[in-house]
Amino acid sequence: MKPFEGKVAIVTGAARGIGRAIAERLARDGADVVICDLQAEWLAETAGAVQAMGRKALPLAVDVGDGESVAACVAETIRVFGRVDVMVNNAGITKDTLLVRMTDEAWDDVLRVNLKGTFLFTRAVAKPMMKQRGGAIVNIASVSGILGTPGQANYAASKAGVIALTKSTANELAARGVRANAVAPGFISSRMTDALSDDVRNQYLSRIPLGRFGTAEDIADAVAFLASGQSSYLTGQVLHVNGGMVM
Repeated sequence: MKPFEGKVAIVTGAARGIGRAIAERLARDGADVVICDLQAEWLAETAGAVQAMGRKALPLAVDVGDGESVAACVAETIRVFGRVDVMVNNAGITKDTLLVRMTDEAWDDVLRVNLKGTFLFTRAVAKPMMKQRGGAIVNIASVSGILGTPGQANYAASKAGVIALTKSTANELAARGVRANAVAPGFISSRMTDALSDDVRNQYLSRIPLGRFGTAEDIADAVAFLASGQSSYLTGQVLHVNGGMVM
């Protein structure tokens, strides 16, 4: 039997990039997947990829920073599938600039999506998971939330918050059989990182002992491990996937 056979997973930011790779990996391992994103034009593509693997897909346009939108997504998941077993909080944005130039809007927007969105979905799935007495929450953090990155005060703060939220969630929900862990990617090739200049990309590459940037599939593999029964004795942990950039 596949590790997620009979399981239902919600993945945010799943229309493209890392989120899509996660959705496809979970589907390949047997999960039915709720695909959440604001990029409605790409939702159908990811849903089609999941369905091509013989799994059910439920594409939903969701604003992760809006409590009503998040609650409606989880309610629809329960209505359609009757359960939720895996929650992957992947949705994230960047609005990079130096601290002294950062606007209130740039700060608020990044914290709203990256941190508040993770909180809202975690809160929304906690009750059905506790009722089931089982579930796995996997939050996507970042090496920036550990080291801090110049020009990313908002992003680094949001991801450090995600790590702290993960640990608090793990402590609160463990007694009901619900685990919460985080994946902290390093430099992963994605639409966000592709926007960086060649100079910045080369600076990061020089700091990676394995000598390459990560892929979306590297992160999907880590998420699949933390969401599966293979990590049943892991909770409140941060899995660093960075090619040795942080040891």
